Amino acid sequence: MAIGDGKEFKLVGFKNFVRTNPRSDRFAVKRFHHVEFWCGDTSTTAARFSWGLGMSPIARSDLSTGNPFFASTVLRSGDLVFAFTAPYSPTISADAASPCPLPSFSAAAANRFLASHGLGVRAVGLLVDDAAHAYAASVAAGARSASPPADIGGATVSEVELYGDVVLRFVSTEPDFTGPFLPGYEAFEPEVRLDYGLNRLDHAVGNVPNLVEAVRYVAGFTGFHEFAEFTAEDVGTAESGLNSMVLANNEETVLLPMNEPVFGTKRRSQIQTYLEHNEGAGLQHLAIGSSDIFRTLREMRKRSFIGGFEFMPPAPPTYYRNLKNRVGDVLSDQEIQECEELGILVDRDDQGVLLQIFTKPIGDRPTIFLEIIQRVGCMMKDEQGKEYQKGGCGGFGKGNFSELFKSIEEYEKTLECNKTQIAADA
Repeated sequence: MAIGDGKEFKLVGFKNFVRTNPRSDRFAVKRFHHVEFWCGDTSTTAARFSWGLGMSPIARSDLSTGNPFFASTVLRSGDLVFAFTAPYSPTISADAASPCPLPSFSAAAANRFLASHGLGVRAVGLLVDDAAHAYAASVAAGARSASPPADIGGATVSEVELYGDVVLRFVSTEPDFTGPFLPGYEAFEPEVRLDYGLNRLDHAVGNVPNLVEAVRYVAGFTGFHEFAEFTAEDVGTAESGLNSMVLANNEETVLLPMNEPVFGTKRRSQIQTYLEHNEGAGLQHLAIGSSDIFRTLREMRKRSFIGGFEFMPPAPPTYYRNLKNRVGDVLSDQEIQECEELGILVDRDDQGVLLQIFTKPIGDRPTIFLEIIQRVGCMMKDEQGKEYQKGGCGGFGKGNFSELFKSIEEYEKTLECNKTQIAADA
């Protein structure tokens, strides 16, 4: 049954789900273009991500470029692009004679966002054939407008609401546009370029209070098809769980999972904890692909306690003793040993293998975090004979969810925010 056909839709779970691709997109989508974080200070936030992830600055827009509205620094590693944007004083920007480089930006909205959510993702950018058409098709199909199409000199940008205060940003560029990011941003050449092997955004995961409602909305205006789904029975523990569904575009280069909490378990769902501390729906985590996860993790772990990112506690030794039976035909004994040393989890589906690891929350709140992954297998050839990897190869770590949840549950027990719940459970 199609999600957006107006009929009743229910989750069937991993075992009963049958994947099909009806190629039902309402507009042409190429891939992820960028992710924009709203933060309180661009310089320090971008520097941390650059150092912690091995991403180099490539562009900026701020007072030095004639922008009195916001400061923004853009980092890149391969096809992975993160922008970090912070508002300047609304008083200063109110007196500006020049237009804002990004018409959708509002200092008031940015300040409200930061007060409600703290550091978080404001926009998930998609590279599309025509941002004006993508916007028109989306709004006609029920999307809530966030910012109408704007020609910003070499590119067109438009936005619709995704979930909570997160927007889906459509970007299309003119054939002759050669800028490093978007018009209005100047190229930035760092003294040192970092590279830990990260190369793309694999998927962007949102947490919502009502999964079917959110999926019906997003699938309805994009035309994206259901790629995978999981229920609490598939991925929960004895104490908590979630329901999850993944949407994908025609080419399955853009994957948008969404989660909802489940109730009636011993502990509050991690998704509910997120929704409470984020004050509503929002982007929970970004899964970042690596060309060599062992190299990436060695570099990241060197920096975990000196300005980088910390990771969730590793799985017990018994987990790794069983890996050879599960993936010994794909990973060597040395690679399995490296997985244990670095705390990498491994899962597989009928097509390939997934290696993954999760950071702790990247800000003060127990909300947004990062996932580092590498997919192995599923190599295909397109019509021109160019080799590519099939989207979602190896799945989304269904076999690891239990270990991840246990790790999160143990982590949350250390937080003051959960002491009341723990006492009530006792």
